[in-house]
Amino acid sequence: MTPRELIGIAQIPGGKELRLFQRGGDFMIVLDRNELMSSRMSGSEEALATMTCEQLSGRTAPHLLIGGYGMGFTLRAALARLDSRARITVAELVPEIIAWARGPMAALAAGCLEDPRVTLREQDVAMAIEGMTATYDAILLDVDNGPDGLVRLANDRLYTLPGLASAKAALKPGGVLAIWSAAPDAAFTRRLAKAGFAVEEVAVKARSNGKGPRHVIWFATKK
Repeated sequence: MTPRELIGIAQIPGGKELRLFQRGGDFMIVLDRNELMSSRMSGSEEALATMTCEQLSGRTAPHLLIGGYGMGFTLRAALARLDSRARITVAELVPEIIAWARGPMAALAAGCLEDPRVTLREQDVAMAIEGMTATYDAILLDVDNGPDGLVRLANDRLYTLPGLASAKAALKPGGVLAIWSAAPDAAFTRRLAKAGFAVEEVAVKARSNGKGPRHVIWFATKK
């Protein structure tokens, strides 16, 4: 087996260290011993975008906020589904993630960050949500392995009742808060409902070919 090579290190502001590895043509971003993402598994991240776009069908010029660029799977899938009138704001806290996308993973990024529909903000996604009113048609969050601050403890606030209230306020009527998770969390499902959302929990496969472990996406619609 080809050994994996460490090609980048990034310090998460207020959090831990991310490491970028390459093995042949594959890339992996690792936190401690957790493989947060891999170029070999993109299915559930793509589903986060495609299923959200399906729920926005019929909206003219939708505005999406994507929290966490990652390896760009969600962004590219959304761009493929949306027409030229759509807008996508990408909030990515770690500058190195974007540098990796434009450097060693440029072929994987396929120019998505230069798409004229995309606005990139190198900031905490919470800052793109807090204080906003009826701004976004959808907010897509994939900044942790689930509804807790694994990558960065400050991310916990995204999943609290006050954090969910901020997201709800930032959505337009009928807007969707979509949250990716590596596993189910019944308590979080109840919290979404308590925050006043109509909640749907969907299981999706990690790989685009329908194989691999099962992940979860919550679609919380603003009533």
